[in-house]
Amino acid sequence: MGRNLLKTEQAITFVKNIFSEKLIQALNLIPVSSPLVVLDGTGINDDLNGIERPVGFPIKSLNEQRAVVVHSLAKWKRVRLEELEIKPGEGILTDMRALRPDEDYSPIHSIYVDQWDWEKHINSQNRTLVYLKDTVIKIYQALYETEHEVAERYPEKQAVLPSDIHFIASEELLAKYPNLTPKERENAIAKEHGAVFIHGIGCELSNGFPHDGRAADYDDWSTDNENGYKGLNGDILVWNPILHTAFELSSMGIRVDKKALLHQLELRGSLERTKLPFHDMLLNDQLPPSIGGGIGQSRVCMFMLKKAHIGEVQVSIWDGGQRELLASQNINLL
Repeated sequence: MGRNLLKTEQAITFVKNIFSEKLIQALNLIPVSSPLVVLDGTGINDDLNGIERPVGFPIKSLNEQRAVVVHSLAKWKRVRLEELEIKPGEGILTDMRALRPDEDYSPIHSIYVDQWDWEKHINSQNRTLVYLKDTVIKIYQALYETEHEVAERYPEKQAVLPSDIHFIASEELLAKYPNLTPKERENAIAKEHGAVFIHGIGCELSNGFPHDGRAADYDDWSTDNENGYKGLNGDILVWNPILHTAFELSSMGIRVDKKALLHQLELRGSLERTKLPFHDMLLNDQLPPSIGGGIGQSRVCMFMLKKAHIGEVQVSIWDGGQRELLASQNINLL
């Protein structure tokens, strides 16, 4: 088994190297360093759905001021664009590592998160659905080409992605499948098209519920777009032939401007957050307009290498009984 695990490790490195190079070229990104922790109370950490607890600890040398392990770098990256004086049309790419201890274990979830976290400085006139879709197409092309290079090197890993990605608004998806839950709608549309970008995630739909939760202070999910729907963000989903389900590879979007930030904070009853350092910077025109997102490294490796469990491509913490059960199914966790 040891040699097979070693071959898997080598394949993981191959996938990560190939895709990161293609992503850098596609979006004109510059690799930069990134933090594992940020200070609490700055508003910089990703709040995800607002209920997840970050890992925190006091720092002796800072008079016991608390730090928190990042959930993601959604807001930190935008600050970094300003600090590094990144020009419009350029962006940054970080090798993000995070802990999410409230995550429920599943074949696609662990408490450890690894992402390609990227952020790109854009001009204000590019805050459009057209620009968002153009960026999605570039990312998807990098995924498509990576899968074909993996299949060429490992012929048993057959390429399955369609050549093009399908776009649909979350409101359109609800109208198409009105009697299905959001996850069931994702499964149906991903199975139909093979790859889909669902945009407008976070806004309230006509049934009174959002398609999925989104924090109020990074993605713009409330602005009216040129297609007559709300939102300038979304998720890249593909159909996973191993798990027979929709499989999210990326969450991304054009970031809030001042108007969208205030509107979304008001919708969530969180206007007190305007006093936090990050939000104050944005409201005082100290941060550039941007687009950004996270692309799951382990998720991409799972898909490219046709693995059935995320623990086959990342080292995390698992219950001993779960390890034994999976091993009996020939699923060996790293």
